[in-house]
Amino acid sequence: MSKSSSVTKAFAAAFVVLTVSAIAGIVTMVILYNTQIATMNPTPRPTFPSTTTGLPPVMRLPKNLVPERYKVFLWPRFYSQIIEEVNVTSANQTWHFSGNTTVYFHCVQGTSSIYLHSQNLDVYGPVVASTDTDEGIRVTRMENHQDQTNFLEIELDYALKTGGNYSLFLAFRGELGYLDGMYSSLYKEGIPAHEDDTDTDRVLIATQMEPTSARKVFPCFDEPDFKAEFEVTIIHRRITTALANGINTDGANIIDDDWKATAFQPTPLMSTYLFAFTVSEFTPTRSSNHRVEINTYARPEATAAGHTKYAADITGRILNYFEGRFEINYPQRKLDQIALPDLISAGMENLGLITYREGALLYEEGVSSLLDKEDIAELIAHELAHQWFGNLVTMKWWNDIWLNEGFASYMTLYAVDAVEPDFKLKDVNILNNLHYAFEADALASSRPLSTSQGDVQTTSQILEMFDIITYYKGAAVLVMLADLVDQPVFDKAIRRYLSDWQYKNTDQNILWEYIQKADDESSGERNIAEVMNSWTKQIGYPVITINTTSGEAFQKHFLFNDSAVSSLSWHVPIRAMRYTTLFRLIWLKPGESAMKGEFVATKGEWILANVNCTGYYRVNYNPENWDRLITQLQKDPRRIPLMNRGQLVDDAFNLARAKLVNVTLALNLTRFIRNETELIPWAATISNLGYFVRMFDRSEVYGPMQMYLRNQVKGLYNSFSNYTANSTVPTDHSSQQIQIKAIDVACSNELPECIEMAQHMYADLMKINSTNNINPNLRSVIYCQAVAHGGKEEWEFAWDLYLRSSDVSEKDRLRRALSCTKKIWLLSRYLDYTLDPELIRMMEVTSSISDVSRNVAGQALAWNFIRAHWNYVGYWNAARLIEAVTGRFSTQFELKELERFAKDYDLGPASSAAYQAIEQTAVNIQWVSENKDVILEWFERETA
Repeated sequence: MSKSSSVTKAFAAAFVVLTVSAIAGIVTMVILYNTQIATMNPTPRPTFPSTTTGLPPVMRLPKNLVPERYKVFLWPRFYSQIIEEVNVTSANQTWHFSGNTTVYFHCVQGTSSIYLHSQNLDVYGPVVASTDTDEGIRVTRMENHQDQTNFLEIELDYALKTGGNYSLFLAFRGELGYLDGMYSSLYKEGIPAHEDDTDTDRVLIATQMEPTSARKVFPCFDEPDFKAEFEVTIIHRRITTALANGINTDGANIIDDDWKATAFQPTPLMSTYLFAFTVSEFTPTRSSNHRVEINTYARPEATAAGHTKYAADITGRILNYFEGRFEINYPQRKLDQIALPDLISAGMENLGLITYREGALLYEEGVSSLLDKEDIAELIAHELAHQWFGNLVTMKWWNDIWLNEGFASYMTLYAVDAVEPDFKLKDVNILNNLHYAFEADALASSRPLSTSQGDVQTTSQILEMFDIITYYKGAAVLVMLADLVDQPVFDKAIRRYLSDWQYKNTDQNILWEYIQKADDESSGERNIAEVMNSWTKQIGYPVITINTTSGEAFQKHFLFNDSAVSSLSWHVPIRAMRYTTLFRLIWLKPGESAMKGEFVATKGEWILANVNCTGYYRVNYNPENWDRLITQLQKDPRRIPLMNRGQLVDDAFNLARAKLVNVTLALNLTRFIRNETELIPWAATISNLGYFVRMFDRSEVYGPMQMYLRNQVKGLYNSFSNYTANSTVPTDHSSQQIQIKAIDVACSNELPECIEMAQHMYADLMKINSTNNINPNLRSVIYCQAVAHGGKEEWEFAWDLYLRSSDVSEKDRLRRALSCTKKIWLLSRYLDYTLDPELIRMMEVTSSISDVSRNVAGQALAWNFIRAHWNYVGYWNAARLIEAVTGRFSTQFELKELERFAKDYDLGPASSAAYQAIEQTAVNIQWVSENKDVILEWFERETA
């Protein structure tokens, strides 16, 4: 944190010149910098910021001042090319920046104090003036509070007047961060950018502001409802290109032999977390669009090789889809996208400048898999959906971040389905969203989708909101809401909501008002707020139990922990069918049960509820109805809707985990899978048996379980044998995915012909100068299984390929394969490599350790490793890391270790994840003790 600052009038006057004459000020800054640099050593790479302790009494900015416009000058002092000297790395490099900002604001309530945010900045030179009278106002004190508020407090000689308009000028210096704020990214350029370049090491500058890092780049009102325009000028090396949210005004102004300045037009009103810029030597690929200039930037070699073509092609089509669906044009005439070597998330939706992790955006023919296209399309659709949900209409505070992320996840379902119908992803992703949310939301330590603002104050608390509940439960309840009011009614309400609240901030109550109005117009009889608040303001979800003999249905809070007491209930819309006949929509209200006779099954027919899985609830039945459903699945599964075939498996297994049905019922349900050829039922079965694997792969249950899975998957594996043997894939995307799952399950469960196939393909690859003839779709699973069933030679070959590969998707596949070995000493070596950012990039540390932890041979290693190196490995995505590493915990010893870990370590935004892991571990311990013998007996009987 910077200390309180004061400067002489001479310094203040000098920086006022910057606001009057941009170019003159820039030249002055360059001269000053060149003078300083001659007398100082380059700034070393910054260390990790320390964590402050103690909560201040007030965490939110006062609302007496409203920013309207920022004028920002930023000067990152870096070289885009690393020059190395003997025994000295980055000899010419610096890691700091400087700049100034003028914020123009309106006073809605008189005050003699200005509060805004500043973190890790050296701020100086405050100048306050009335823009109504041009009168200066003397600053008497300036202090940067050394607590979690990050408040920059400026005291004035006299009070600002209500209704007055003012400006505040501040100059500042700072150091580059680590994947947040303004940060550097080092990479190697395979093709020199310039003919006289001999060194391929490169550096670029990028930003990541969400949620609270804009204050690390310039002093600002860093809360989402302080929307303003941003007019930015970037000073940068002449060989680089600067991109920002706005449109480049007139090219770049040359300052001297080294520097130039690029100015950008003011942005539309937006929140500070969307502020973004990059400085790099990257080159663009232009997309065709009738109105918006779309450019996708990447390393020059990737652009030249056409690796941005798929992203460039699909972006315009998705943008057109959203403009048509929402009937609101994207709010700017340009949209830049950039594929960055380092980004903490897969993508960030900054207005006008969307940043992506390059491995998530680039597609290389013959190297990237066909399924990579699905991931690219989904990611771009998610970030483009944010241009409306989040950027155009923004939540008032982070407690309602689901209005951003839940809507983006929901809209992705439809956008990809519209522009790439062959992918057939909508139903798969609806179920994926549902199952991810169900898993996290079945714990008593879960949280509501929408919490009170008072519960989300600190940066750590804000970061905790970016979780499974926000993304996946948010999307799932929107699927349910759209089904409840009918899709056309929902879409009409959303169009009005976006139109009326563009460039403003909302909360979920405003959303309910728009849904209510549209529902009323279509003769709806529901209280939307009452219905939906039961899903968003409460934790968890219900299990609906239907008795098909009496016809009665009732609800109960579904929890894995059967000792937890809950009286929560919901407004539940039930869509059900009797054999082939759909019921009318039936409401199950809090405290009520369905009328007798409503769900009666006659003549041996079965009843199925939550048809097509639009409801956010699980369903249990009386034993007779379960038996009929199981019989139907074994006899003719296609009489049951495809999505429900997957959901029946998921419900049965999770009901068994919650001890609401016998575990043998869930296992009996899997018998039909032997003859199933569709992806959704297989994906649900593999996922749920994965819990059994995690609980029992260190016990005697595992042998018979492997034999059963081997028998079940053999037919599916053989159905793809001709494709696999020739290293080819089916044309249908769904079949491509199930082919991969079949290979994974077959090899993991020791099907001899599968292991032989994987080893043979990998052995061919290992031959000297051998061409990689493994189909890109199959490489991930082949690499993993070959390394798993190999030794040192196979592992080190994969490691060497990883180091030599320049394709990010290929590196990701190899990085995952390295975690598949059963050799503990190799896994230990791999974990040590994650501590060296030259070997494993920082953004990949979490996923690399998580991959090791999912390997039974590496779980204990990973657990010990993260505790020994928490200050490094827990810096980013700590919640995800804890969830992965504790996934197998099922003993009292592991529970005690986990409780000690949660108590002794500074977990920050991962605290909630740790307590959820403690609860889940306690549930696992009880479940294993009660079910192990029954499960062992079942698998032994099935494989006898």
